[in-house]
Amino acid sequence: MNPILKVSNLSISFGGLKAVDNLSFEINDKEIYGLIGPNGAGKTTVFNCITQFYVPDEGIVEFRGHNDEWVTLNNLKTHEVIKEGLVRTFQNIELVPELSVLDNVLIGGHIEFKTRFIHQMFNTPSARKEEAKARQKALDILKQVGIEQYAHMYAGALSYGVRKRIELARSLMSDPKLIVLDEPAAGLNDKETKDFTEMIKSIRDNLNCTILLIEHDMGLVMNVCDRITAINFGKFLATGTPSEIQQDEGVITAYLGSEDEDE
Repeated sequence: MNPILKVSNLSISFGGLKAVDNLSFEINDKEIYGLIGPNGAGKTTVFNCITQFYVPDEGIVEFRGHNDEWVTLNNLKTHEVIKEGLVRTFQNIELVPELSVLDNVLIGGHIEFKTRFIHQMFNTPSARKEEAKARQKALDILKQVGIEQYAHMYAGALSYGVRKRIELARSLMSDPKLIVLDEPAAGLNDKETKDFTEMIKSIRDNLNCTILLIEHDMGLVMNVCDRITAINFGKFLATGTPSEIQQDEGVITAYLGSEDEDE
């Protein structure tokens, strides 16, 4: 086992209500890892604490970054977390519809640009060279996620499924070691979901990324994840392989209880 992310005793409260309660888990390098639980279980809050959109009240989030050294993410700025090699996507797609697909993806690489602003402003040779390199990298990533044919089309003119892939492509521009995907299959039809599942596996295998995902589509989760942690009301329920999670009594009870409340 070769851990890349360690979440230890994580807790956070809002208005006296504990959204995440003493949660711990580890993710191994090159693993596709799922975080599941009924609605309101605290999954997105956990993601927000890991990526430092929220600062946890208690606990530590440690990540083995680009220098292969362990870094404590607590209290880092979100752009500093990205520079360490941890990026995320969101439930709601955040693209610039008036820009081309290629330009939307290039936005994801801005944090890696090395030329100073003055060089970019005056379009110096070093700036032009870096821009050409970034454009080629973006085109290669678009090919990796299967949408290179849309590179020069407006992002806002494309289907929801394609826009999901654009957002994922943009996150890959910073050469992440770990990608956090928040409900990547939300809004996709069955074929799009199946294709997205294969793409996630391809990214892990071809780009050597570790992937952490939240997803309500249990078919996708059970098909793509190596291991899964289940939570409920912000508390740990179980960790295991997909087959182990499917047979776990605590997980089954949590999901059945959630269904009863919905009825």
